[in-house]
Amino acid sequence: MLPLYLWLEGALTGAGSWRSVNLSLERIVVFLVAENCLLREALVRVLRKKDDVVVAGAIPFSPSALEKVWAANSDVVLFDSASIALTGPCLVSRMRQAGEKPKAVMVGMEDDEATFLRAVSEGVVGYVLKDASAAEIIRVIRAVAAGEAVCPPRFSLSLFQRAARGISFSLTSPQETKFGLSRREQQLIGLLRLGLSNKEIGNRLNLSEQTVKNHMHRILRKVGANDRFDILERCQSAEFGAGSRESSCLSGTNARPSTQET
Repeated sequence: MLPLYLWLEGALTGAGSWRSVNLSLERIVVFLVAENCLLREALVRVLRKKDDVVVAGAIPFSPSALEKVWAANSDVVLFDSASIALTGPCLVSRMRQAGEKPKAVMVGMEDDEATFLRAVSEGVVGYVLKDASAAEIIRVIRAVAAGEAVCPPRFSLSLFQRAARGISFSLTSPQETKFGLSRREQQLIGLLRLGLSNKEIGNRLNLSEQTVKNHMHRILRKVGANDRFDILERCQSAEFGAGSRESSCLSGTNARPSTQET
């Protein structure tokens, strides 16, 4: 009897010969949206040498960049510019809001904690510094495609600290807050400190933009604030729960919210 693996590799024909069957390894479809031409071309050369990776496209930013990413049915999208991926066109946020499957990875990044935390808040699941080797970038791509999230070890502590503050904040009862905010209102302020708009907050919490706006009006009234930034300033000086400064609703703020919305 033939070994099982031979049955998987071919099928016996009438002439007694074997017809091979394509059992190609499932490969990771990668798309690059990179402003740095040298980095973009170098990554393409490296990635195309890997049997488990397919480079579906490599382009600088253009208004149609996301359409090309989606048309390629990409698994992982590499970005090298925070101004393109996180602000301005906000490509990562738009990918998340559209509910598409590509995982976002930032490569060639500066060692900047604020940018890293902003990237995480936008939905980035892989973050690679500019001094990383090609082997490290490939490792991150494979890990992200497998459902993992990867960041430089030096940023792990700040991520854990943010998570701890978020957990502590979410467990604070409404009666313990200085302004009598509900848990939902505290949750909204936690997202407001990231600089998110009403629409972006609604997408995070599965709420309509109008519902978020109604919550914001109630928060303004309870806190006695004039606008969104005033909310955060007042919360920063307030002590929640047991009086810990770290549990205030603005602890660790890096982003200034827009004052155009309420």
